Amino acid sequence: MTVGTQKTALPRVRLYGFPEWVRETFWLFDDDLSLKTHPEYREAKAGSKESAVILVSDLALDFIVKIRKNFPAGAIFVAPHAREATGDNAIPQVLAVASALAASGKVDTDIVQVTRVFHTGADPMERMILRPEFGGAVTAGDHYILTDDVTNMGCTLAELANYIQCAGGIVAGVVVIVNAGRIKHFHPAYHVINKIERRFGNEIREIFGIIPAALTANEANYIIGFRSADEIRNRIVKARKETDIRLRSKGIERQD
Repeated sequence: MTVGTQKTALPRVRLYGFPEWVRETFWLFDDDLSLKTHPEYREAKAGSKESAVILVSDLALDFIVKIRKNFPAGAIFVAPHAREATGDNAIPQVLAVASALAASGKVDTDIVQVTRVFHTGADPMERMILRPEFGGAVTAGDHYILTDDVTNMGCTLAELANYIQCAGGIVAGVVVIVNAGRIKHFHPAYHVINKIERRFGNEIREIFGIIPAALTANEANYIIGFRSADEIRNRIVKARKETDIRLRSKGIERQD
């Protein structure tokens, strides 16, 4: 069932971070070993819904049932998925469906990721500069639970959360199979954000299109490791070259 009535355009700047109440994220594994060694993983990652159903049932069903009471009644479960699912990772959307069934919620099929960012194998800087865009309807005032198979720095989920909040939706939780980030929650520490603002001023917004308060905890902790905005810019130049090499090695020609 498609959920949503309000259309919104992705803002140029990420204005909203994860709300503080999303500090508690639900995840099953700290690394992706169990996920990647599942016999159905390769086919599910390539877009097979049947394989994704088997994988989610085998790995995450008990986990989903255990956490289902933590979600608001009637919550909408949404995954970052492409408009055309063929060839794209089927696991996040199947996880959303399974979670919604367990929690008596709804599944959003209208919000879609309209750009491919190729985060697999990317380093932290590549992930920060390869920002996904979303389109589709959001229902203002409704509670949304974000789902994904794997999160590292939280970049993709942060952009999805921003998109939903810009349209008046409420981000009420996150469910992932693998949370591989060093920091397991998404909301950044206030002292880290204050330090970023003092050190870089408006440069983070200008460089990344993200206001400091909208950074994820792992993004913020990565940025604070740089001593100056020029050091960040130099690293971005290197990251763009690394992205081109990485994608070309896979036979992918990226259109900028």
